[in-house]
Amino acid sequence: MPNRGTSYVAVIDDDESVCRSLDRLLRTVGYRALTYSSAEAFLEDAKRPSFDCLVLDVQLGAISGLELSRRLASVKDPTPVIFITAHSAPKIREEAEAVGCAGFFRKTDPGDKVIEAIDRAIERSGEKRAAANKPGPASAT
Repeated sequence: MPNRGTSYVAVIDDDESVCRSLDRLLRTVGYRALTYSSAEAFLEDAKRPSFDCLVLDVQLGAISGLELSRRLASVKDPTPVIFITAHSAPKIREEAEAVGCAGFFRKTDPGDKVIEAIDRAIERSGEKRAAANKPGPASAT
């Protein structure tokens, strides 16, 4: 399990009540949560910390959660993304999986399932970073 007390999770959703609920849930289990009402607000936050996981609404305003995820991937941002949505059409889920999401949930799914997915995503991300920083075999000279 990741060290929740040092892990930052961003919630990006245009529904204030969803942001508030997820913020409370994340803080209750020990995560450091920050909420944003749009992808633009997230991108414009010059003081945002390095996040360990993003929880994105699929359908936001001008920049959708899917588009934000694509933009982050294009700049090689390794932060895992979990999508939440009120619309679970198979095509939307396929698009989310195509951009490499770590989880996909309906807004009505149980919070403990979302927390489990966040835990797994942060843990896997940490393992990948550790493997990438691990020194390779010494080269023969």
